[in-house]
Amino acid sequence: MTRPHVPVLAGELIEVLDPAPGEVVVDCTVGGGGHARLIADRIGPAGMLIGIDRDPVAEERFAQLAAEVACETRFIRSDCAAALDELGAERLVADIVYLDLGMSSMQVDTWERGFSYSYDAPLDMRMDPDQALTAAELVNTWDERRLARLLREYGEERYAPQIARAIVRARGREPLSHTHQLVEAIKSAIPTPAQFAGGHPAKRTFQALRIAVNDELVQLERALPAAWALLAPGGRLAAISFHSLEDRIVKRFLADRARGCICPPDLPVCACGRLPEAELLTRRALAPTPGEVAANPRSRSAHLRAARKLEVTR
Repeated sequence: MTRPHVPVLAGELIEVLDPAPGEVVVDCTVGGGGHARLIADRIGPAGMLIGIDRDPVAEERFAQLAAEVACETRFIRSDCAAALDELGAERLVADIVYLDLGMSSMQVDTWERGFSYSYDAPLDMRMDPDQALTAAELVNTWDERRLARLLREYGEERYAPQIARAIVRARGREPLSHTHQLVEAIKSAIPTPAQFAGGHPAKRTFQALRIAVNDELVQLERALPAAWALLAPGGRLAAISFHSLEDRIVKRFLADRARGCICPPDLPVCACGRLPEAELLTRRALAPTPGEVAANPRSRSAHLRAARKLEVTR
């Protein structure tokens, strides 16, 4: 079953980015195209919308959108960082760049992609189905210590060593090829009382595996400076994140660019000459309203941060 695509924090994104007719916009994570459609309507016939995604289904969605909107469109099927580097090499100048991170609803709801712990499916989790590494290969070949480190660092999983041990024990009986096998191994490692606190017991493990399979945090670290380099003075960068690891990276990146002088506080005169490159448009991350969470529970953990690029003259 699939649900209709509902873009998360859509109103807040439009308000903070304030897209105007004729602007050039880069959507780094097209997904189902919900945000892209709203942006396209606002930049109009004189504007350009560039969509990026490594998922071929997103390419199909974008093609449908392109046939229905008035603005000029272009799609790049690639990971975000590589596509932004390509646009930079072309000397593209953008007014807006935004990222809607994590997995899209269309990926979660397509059972054979194996992103969800809610139903049995092949252990896949690839955003790009052409890449080699799958979640099945990862859980069946990584050693116990490496698995535990992955679950601890990318899943912030309290029971990482126990789950890693259970995975190795389970795969010793038979290869783990489907999500229900992994879920049962995870449940066997977590004390029963803990299984009923903080959501599904497999949630953090599945998050960690998905991040590792798709190299998501490394991609984000690479994409943010590439996106910033594309922006014209006055251009806006925004990112919607869905867990603390992503949000921390975005927050640090934007804060670093909004910081001016970094001289020691006891120095009477600035010696570094550093000027702020950014004006923060969100002092604190914007979160969904209770109404949005009620209508779309998947939005619960979303956070939006944004900044405007300043013209720095020395």
